[in-house]
Amino acid sequence: MKNLITSFKSIVAIGIVVIVGTVLAFVILHTEKRTIHDSHGEAELHRNDSNYAKGPHGGRLLSEGDFQVEITIYERGVPPQFRVYAFDRGKLVNPDEVKLTIELRRLGGKVDVINFQREGDYLRGDKVVEEPHSFDVKVLAEHKGKTCRWEYSQIEGRVELTHEAVQSAGIVVETAGLVQMKTIIELPGEIELNADKVVHVVPRLSGVVTAVYKNQGDTVNHGEVIAVLDSRELAELKSAYIASIKRVELARATFDRKERLWKEKISSEKDYLASRQALVEEEINLQTVKQKLLALGLTKTDMDTVSDKTDRSLTRYEVRALFDGMIIEKHISVGESVKDDADIFVLADLSTVWVDVTVYARDLNVVKVGQTVTVKSEGLGLKADGTLTYLGPLVGEQTRTAKGRVVVQNTERHWRPGLFVTVEIVQEEVPVSVAVPVDAIQTYRDWSVVFVQYGDLFEVRPLELGRNDGKWVEVLHGLSPGEKYVAQNSFILKADLGKAGATHDH
Repeated sequence: MKNLITSFKSIVAIGIVVIVGTVLAFVILHTEKRTIHDSHGEAELHRNDSNYAKGPHGGRLLSEGDFQVEITIYERGVPPQFRVYAFDRGKLVNPDEVKLTIELRRLGGKVDVINFQREGDYLRGDKVVEEPHSFDVKVLAEHKGKTCRWEYSQIEGRVELTHEAVQSAGIVVETAGLVQMKTIIELPGEIELNADKVVHVVPRLSGVVTAVYKNQGDTVNHGEVIAVLDSRELAELKSAYIASIKRVELARATFDRKERLWKEKISSEKDYLASRQALVEEEINLQTVKQKLLALGLTKTDMDTVSDKTDRSLTRYEVRALFDGMIIEKHISVGESVKDDADIFVLADLSTVWVDVTVYARDLNVVKVGQTVTVKSEGLGLKADGTLTYLGPLVGEQTRTAKGRVVVQNTERHWRPGLFVTVEIVQEEVPVSVAVPVDAIQTYRDWSVVFVQYGDLFEVRPLELGRNDGKWVEVLHGLSPGEKYVAQNSFILKADLGKAGATHDH
């Protein structure tokens, strides 16, 4: 029994020694971390790292001998504010016995000086602690005639990148300033053929189709042969043209002879005048036949071929394209007999297209002929500017809409008839003091932010946003003119921020 008691006492003694050693070690370490007093009795400045001591309220605990202050940022139901608790030998101190000032220095040089007054058992700051809570902090506290000073840094929402890394990532930095913002209305539309540049190709002569060179969807050039007909009507006109040429030649020779004889007073003036009249009539007949052939699309080269008898096939009739365009309809086949007024092709010039716009009655006071509008196809990623050339004078009884028309250039032929599009029309344009591109906005925690640049440092800046025109977003608060911010590829910084993590002391 005595041995048992003796063993128990030994164990207790050993335990007491261990506890005392632990306490002493803590005291020694704590003493080593204390700042040293100078001759004026003020504490020497020191900087706390991220592994700071925490007080009973979860805030940052700053110690100087037996005196301590716990700094918290409180934001439950109120704008963020400093709440500071003071302790002496671990006991809560009457806030009236403490005089406290906190200085916050942010990137860019902005300094906030916060004074405190008692509220309950703590000291409350007299200013809102604006987000982000990223700053260098100087704390000045007076208690019982003793002045204590501390410094520490609190970092939140900050990324560091070199100039080379910024360029490599394609990050674009712009300067905040005045922007002309637009209020836009969106109207539905549909791409249509330009009816002013659509023709129905007719042969103008009856005949039998001997060749077809183009199909629906093919592009053609002005003057290009698209089909060939065998036409008796053409043969008759060419024959008449050849005969008329011969009659003119004969009439001219007769006139030259009669003129010579009349001048030599061998022939009468009556014969001379009759020969001149006959020549004029034959020349008129020749021009008539020639104009008929030209009206059928024959060129000067074709006429020369007929006149010099090198045209071996008087019945061959070539149908040519009237302009550069595309065959959108084809109604002709080899061997088919066609009339002179038959629609054998429909040819469209697609270098421009129409956009039929549905204009609601409420927007008629905004939409005006001559306006420049923007036509978009979100599905195809197409965008083009056009001009409103027509606005219908009537509003449909059932639809309560009017019809507008926009002309859009289509040289690349991306705009296809039948495609549904959106037409944007500027309702008003107003200047705003600060606006940023839509793509510059990122979300961080529950804020809308941009990244503001300070040399190699980029820090989130929470914004209060206003109007949005689809390209620009108005900034009501949070960014000032002249500040540099990331306008493009800011998502890269957000990704880096997520990797690095961030502190948020409360």
